[in-house]
Parts: sequence; C-alpha cells; structure tokens
Amino acid sequence: MKLTVAKNSLQEALQKLTSVIGSRTTLPVLANVLMEAEENCLTLTTTDLEIRITTKIEATVEREGKTTLPAKKLQMFVGKFIGKEVSMDTNENHHTEIKCGSYSGLIYGLSEEDFPLPIQFTPIKQFKLPEEELSRILDQISYAVSLDDSRKVLHGILLSIKENTFTAVATDGKRLALVEKILDNFTGEDGDSILPIKSATELKRLVGKGGEVSIEIGENQILFDTGKSILTSKLIEGNYPNYRQVIPASFSKSISISAQDFLSRLDLVAISIADSGSFIKLNIGNNMLQFDAASSEVGEAKDVIEIDYNDTEINISFNPAFLADPFRHVSSDNVSLKLNDGFSPVGIEGGDGFLYVIMPMRNK
Repeated sequence: MKLTVAKNSLQEALQKLTSVIGSRTTLPVLANVLMEAEENCLTLTTTDLEIRITTKIEATVEREGKTTLPAKKLQMFVGKFIGKEVSMDTNENHHTEIKCGSYSGLIYGLSEEDFPLPIQFTPIKQFKLPEEELSRILDQISYAVSLDDSRKVLHGILLSIKENTFTAVATDGKRLALVEKILDNFTGEDGDSILPIKSATELKRLVGKGGEVSIEIGENQILFDTGKSILTSKLIEGNYPNYRQVIPASFSKSISISAQDFLSRLDLVAISIADSGSFIKLNIGNNMLQFDAASSEVGEAKDVIEIDYNDTEINISFNPAFLADPFRHVSSDNVSLKLNDGFSPVGIEGGDGFLYVIMPMRNK
C-alpha cells in the first residue's frame, strides 16, 4: 500500500474512529485501524466487536493494498504533523513509513487478515432521517439513559416503529425522554429495537448537517449510513418496559415558559444545594413560579418568574439535575410545563415531538 492523503482529512477521519477503541482490548488488532487503499480512496475501519465504524476519504493511491496500524498512536502523530499532506508506504511486513513535511517515521502494523470481518445481516426495517434531525433526537434523549448495568435494556435507546410512527425513548426509571416522528419512507415490519448508549454516542460523532442517514435494522444488528461513514452495532437483547404506563393520559394544567429563562433561574438557585443531595421546590400560583432551595451547608436561595397561571396553587419538588436536563437539550425557545398536582408525573413538551416526563420527589 502506498498513498498520499490530505493531513486534515486523515485527522478528521481518525477522530471519528478512535473513540470506539477501548483502553483494554481482547485482541491486539482491535487497537488498530484497518486501512484499505484502492483507486482514489482510503477506507478506514475500527471495531470493538460490538460497534464497527467505517469512513472513506480521498487519497492519491500509487499502490493498492491493506494493513492495520495502531489507531490512537497514528492519531497522535497526525495531530502533531506540520504539513498539508501525509504519505504512507507499507511493506510486506506491515511496517509503514510515514512522511509529512520534514517528518519521517516508521510504524509497525499488523496483518489485515487478523482484523475481524463485518457481520452480515438481513434488514427487516429500513428508513431514512435527515442528519440534523437524527442528531437532534439523540441529543434530546440520550442523557436519560440508565447507567446501571444491572438493567441492560435501560442501558440503551428504544427505537420503536408502529404504523409509520418512529419513537425514540430513553429512561432510567426516574425520568423519561422521548421524541416521536412520522416516517414517510419506512419499509419493513413494525417492532422495537434497543440501541446501546455507546453506539448512540459514537453515532452522534458521525452525523453532520445537510445530509441524510439511511438506517437498516435486523434481528440483532443495526446499520447507519451517512454516505461518508457507516456505523454498525449489535442491538441489546430483551424487552423494553412499557414506557407508556408512566405517561399520564392527560394533564389538567399547562404553563408556557421560556426554556432559557427557566434554566437560568434554576441553575442559579441550585448553586445553594450543589452536592448536598437536596431538592428544588417549585411553588406555582398567582401568575408566579418561584424556585426555592435550602442547604444546611451553604444557605438558601429563591428566584421567581412571571407566568400566566391562575389555577390551583401547586408545590412540587425535583432533583435539580433531572429537572434541568430537558431544558439544556430542547430545540424550541418555549416549552410547556404540564401538571396535574404536586405528586403526579410532570410533562415537559418542547415541540418537534419531544416529551420529557419526570417524577417529583416527596417533600421531607
């Protein structure tokens, strides 16, 4: 393999690929990036056996071939190179001479024959989403995924399709975030799939703006193709809990509020209870929403927002971090705070099919 590639293109490609590699690998070759040079293209691939990411960049190929090189070491070199082009020349022993500007060096690689082959699967669902929309959906719900490995199905994002309605859901049992969207290009069978949170995180690195992502879902595998990069991932096996049960059938009260204004006041008042395990109280009534926080270690804090509300007074308490999360990720300027009383689940709607449901804390 012998080729020349733009340094910036190689650096950008490696940034997309290397995060999938763990600090400890079961096979030495899993720490490497597979490099395949043919025609005017360099294809780069990494995998941890659960996730496989492939991306392509333009290259001037003098001699076609394949090899694997230590991914993170190569990324470090490329990041430090002073020059616009990187030339690579690999011999039969998979030793690769690399040059950039005045720099020249040799990196020892491993045979491409040791690199795992992609797993082939038959899609049973296929649809497309704009890149920006997929990125928005992942951003709006990923934070609600459970980090407790004991409930494996909650350690991922539910991707559900029913009657051409696509629903993405994340929950940790204390709060739930979902986005719904009508699909106009879906083919296949209705059903549920669970995408691991690590795969969702890697996917967010790949999607850009202006393009479209093709999504193929099989029994145990899922594939995302942006046109420039492909991510393939295993799915989490198991049945996702019935999330609809925690969403109230209706809300008797609704308050329209500025997302940024609410978040600013909440963050300010929450300083008083940071690291104390205390909760934020919301007192709603007489066209006012008041934030209250108190900590025996730091002190007390209050702030208020004027709202349009003349219904029954409500006092309700929340984990401040859980309450803030949807406001940090909502895409609209205004949200609707939906309630029934001070004890039932509260809904936060932010437009574009977004809904966040949070359980209040019991006042002590």
